[in-house]
Amino acid sequence: MGRRRSQAVTLADVARRAGVSVATASKAINARDQVAAATRERVLRAAAELSFSPGGRTPAIGLLTDERGGRFAMPILLGAETAIERLAGERMSVLLCDARGAAGRQRDHLSVLARQVEGFLVIGYDNDLRPSLPRDLPVPVVYAYTESDHDADTSIVADDEGGARLATEHLIAVGRRRIAHLTGPAAYRAARARANGMLAVLGGHGLRPAGGSPRYGEWSQRWGRDAAHELLAAAPDTDAVFCGNDQIAAGVAQTLRERGRRIPDDVALVGYDNWTEFAADCRPPLTTVDLNLERLGATAVRHLVAALGGRPSPGVHREPCELVVRESTAGTPAAPRMSPPSGG
Repeated sequence: MGRRRSQAVTLADVARRAGVSVATASKAINARDQVAAATRERVLRAAAELSFSPGGRTPAIGLLTDERGGRFAMPILLGAETAIERLAGERMSVLLCDARGAAGRQRDHLSVLARQVEGFLVIGYDNDLRPSLPRDLPVPVVYAYTESDHDADTSIVADDEGGARLATEHLIAVGRRRIAHLTGPAAYRAARARANGMLAVLGGHGLRPAGGSPRYGEWSQRWGRDAAHELLAAAPDTDAVFCGNDQIAAGVAQTLRERGRRIPDDVALVGYDNWTEFAADCRPPLTTVDLNLERLGATAVRHLVAALGGRPSPGVHREPCELVVRESTAGTPAAPRMSPPSGG
């Protein structure tokens, strides 16, 4: 994106004039040892030419989120803040604004923050499409764990289809062939992507999902319990269940125990999200797919800092997920595996 502030001279402007990164410009202006003398001189000369005053306000990045619970936003925020500190040091602060899902609150935040920040990081909660921010914003914008509906924007999303492929390949590798899929609402793109990834792998091995097509429902333990009862009635020979999230998997585990099915001996079980409350506390501990949200947040910041330096990266960038193997799929837990990056 080419959105830039026109009124005030920023650290990003200095970095661009000097031909260095924002982080290097910050270190040079603050006289840190990691910068070569020639580079520091070039940065200081650029600052003087632009009449940049390091004693002015501290540059800031605005973080916009409307997730009320924080389940997905918090790890993204942690990764983003760590990356900001590493890349820009003390010369960059963070302003967090929670729109709480209200368009009016978001407009209010934007009208105020657009005059105070160098750029925006918009944090989603469902990896789905969302409306682009107004095109007349004077600063760069990057979307994290959500995808802008404008193809000129930069969006960093989790590779849900790749994560599902990892889970399904793992189940096949441990000898399972009658694999079912229970997931959340079909209206969620993440649910559809995970189902598509699973079906692609099964098809590649000449297999079909146990119990027929993937079953869509709710992101809840209750749905997991009910769906597992329905599944076992329709396909009692099911030997593995891949679930769309860890809550569903926890419900499935409860039903399997009630029905006398041993995990993983009779039925292997895989979840998604690596939500400790459900995955690590499940009986037995749950093999699951980790979205690596902290890393996703850090990646989004790197893209934003690049945009601040005049190097935008429009398009959808998919971050690989990681398979965390625990006892619910049999054997000694293996080393985590990661899905290869895929383009958008």
